[in-house]
Amino acid sequence: MAAKRDYYEILGIAKNSSASEIKKAYRKLAMKYHPDRSKEAGSEAKFKEISEAYAVLSDATKRKQYDQYGHAGFDQMYSREDIFRNANFSGFEDIFGAESPFGDMFAGMFGGFGRRRNIGANLEAVIEISLEEAAKGVKKELNYHHSKTCPRCNGSRSEPGSPKKTCDSCGGKGRVRKVKRMGPMAFQTVGACDSCQGEGSIVEKPCKECGGAGSKSVQENIKVDIPAGIDNGMRIHLDGMGEYGRDGPGDLYVRVYVKDHKLFERNGEDLWLTVPITYTQAVLGDDIEVPSLFGKLKLKIPSGTQSHTVFRLSGEGMPRVQNYGKGDEMVRVIIDVPKKAGKKEKELLKELDKEYGKKRKGFFDKMFS
Repeated sequence: MAAKRDYYEILGIAKNSSASEIKKAYRKLAMKYHPDRSKEAGSEAKFKEISEAYAVLSDATKRKQYDQYGHAGFDQMYSREDIFRNANFSGFEDIFGAESPFGDMFAGMFGGFGRRRNIGANLEAVIEISLEEAAKGVKKELNYHHSKTCPRCNGSRSEPGSPKKTCDSCGGKGRVRKVKRMGPMAFQTVGACDSCQGEGSIVEKPCKECGGAGSKSVQENIKVDIPAGIDNGMRIHLDGMGEYGRDGPGDLYVRVYVKDHKLFERNGEDLWLTVPITYTQAVLGDDIEVPSLFGKLKLKIPSGTQSHTVFRLSGEGMPRVQNYGKGDEMVRVIIDVPKKAGKKEKELLKELDKEYGKKRKGFFDKMFS
């Protein structure tokens, strides 16, 4: 797939251009490449391209996100439908004037300019998984309710075989011209027809199964693929699995929560583990076995290890989502001091303390001499 051109480059403007400069640049290019006016090859594709650029850059929120993430990140957040979903359609009409035929062209090109869009609502569901499942990836069942196209009328809202009536208010166009007066001045705008909600037709005989809604509520049972390495609070986007809409369904966002683990703490892709060792192991050194999310691991404790020393086991942490490699397992060793010591242990420790007392005395003498 060819890489998208920069939106600012498409409109031929600087990145610090004002809203009025963006509008002016778009108007000039739209007039030039409007398919009914231009004889150039590819004018329709060019017009769509500049209209998409305008839809993003004329929206303050979308423009900020585009500036921050560029095409790669922005395209993950917005589908082409999303880009035009909340675009200021009245702004487009204002560019060319209420009497221009551009509104009809937009309606045909983008499937909705000049009429009220009816996209289904997005839904969010929650799935809880263990840290082990997050490390290895898992498929989880999800049950949720949402509305889908009515199977009887296939979303038409009418009884099968029953025709719809052309809307008298808009003559079937789905749009009406409205005049708003402010003192001696009159302003004309073109908007969706309130009688037919922009559809251009009226249902005379509603579907018996959905009552003319065009949709029915159903319980959906799906399996959600949760990738290895997913972190707490991340969302999985399932396109078209949201609520029903006449112009297309919404999306389903599955938010994943990872339960706390009794041994491990997660920090990004790294896993932290605290392991107790004995005083003897710390002094003499030892080879010990430590747990990981993928099995048992060997860890060498060097002689003279101090309490709270951290050892790194490279590549034994969490996988990186949609990337190569893993984080590390960080093992913090703590010298375990018994709460109670027996008589023999006390005697041995006292003897040991005498030996270490001589060393400590020499150490402090050097330090403070």
